[in-house]
Amino acid sequence: MRIGCPREIKNREYRVGLTPESAKELASHGHEVWIESGAGEGIGAHDAQYVAAGAKIVAGPEPIFAECEMVVKVKEPQAEERAQLREGQLLYTYLHLAPDPEQTADLVKSGATCIAYETVTGPNRTLPLLKPMSQVAGRMSIQAGATALEKAHGGRGVLLGGVPGVMPGKVVVIGGGVVGFNAAQMAAGLGADVVIMDRDPEVLERVGTHFEARASTRFSNKANLEDAVSEADLVIGAVLVPGAAAPKLVTRAMLGTMKPGAVLVDVAIDQGGCFETSRATTHDDPTYVVDGVVHYCVANMPGAVSRTSTYALNNVTLPHALRIADLGWKEALRSDPHLAQGLNVHAGRVTYPAVAEELGYELLPVGEVLG
Repeated sequence: MRIGCPREIKNREYRVGLTPESAKELASHGHEVWIESGAGEGIGAHDAQYVAAGAKIVAGPEPIFAECEMVVKVKEPQAEERAQLREGQLLYTYLHLAPDPEQTADLVKSGATCIAYETVTGPNRTLPLLKPMSQVAGRMSIQAGATALEKAHGGRGVLLGGVPGVMPGKVVVIGGGVVGFNAAQMAAGLGADVVIMDRDPEVLERVGTHFEARASTRFSNKANLEDAVSEADLVIGAVLVPGAAAPKLVTRAMLGTMKPGAVLVDVAIDQGGCFETSRATTHDDPTYVVDGVVHYCVANMPGAVSRTSTYALNNVTLPHALRIADLGWKEALRSDPHLAQGLNVHAGRVTYPAVAEELGYELLPVGEVLG
């Protein structure tokens, strides 16, 4: 199979779909790997390293979209990339379609087959291709929130860990999954006063056992959420409904009860955000203020730590890429029901239930696609 990896063009996105090591693995299986010149510069991987790995360097993304059977990326294709996708081509990347009707419409129109990293499943309802970026984003959310809390950045002027004789900052983490767990771990490590909120008693028991006295847990209902948010210096939105838009848990009215200069970090922004006042921002302009509350809603947070993120991502995406390339996408999905859950769009139809329901498409069941 001819596999292409273009340079990412989203704002401040320095990750790359394939590392030189991943390119070498694919090439060793007899596949042709095309890399856009400069695609790996953001992780310190130069064209010469890809050539040494057995890949071909091409100028610009056009040859990749025109001639490669599979396109491997990190972020969802931007409008100019979607315009180059073609019928029968395979796209393998993060998509986050439910809150993005324009992207979905373009992918449907293209006729391409699109596999989304974020909906590929694992044992026990896990999301193994989303997990490493959730770990990165969760940890980064505390760094970003701590910076936004500084007075020079519009925040309250609070140090999360406090100092002797001064109370630490209060961090409320909404969601006890991978993002929330990693955010709480970082916040507790800094010495902050941490509260983790979730609706699942088993999750609350698990995180409570892990953190013991270093963090407290609280059941997430409207009354408790309103109370916790009003007391917080920093709120981390770490809610995920796989493949679907995130629920709006923190309302505009709640902002009026918060401390001036408090900070909201919405890690769920890729799925539309879990704060009513959230809108996607970029690394160039990461924050804005609503009702005196600082919002940080960067949609590609892990792109800022591109080397760590890229290698963590390739560790989990490469085995599936090899399987798809070796067997062909249809046989790869037939033989692996977890990978089959990644199919979101095929030949002009939406194949993922949550996306079809959210955006009003008639669902084409994956089982019908695979025969």
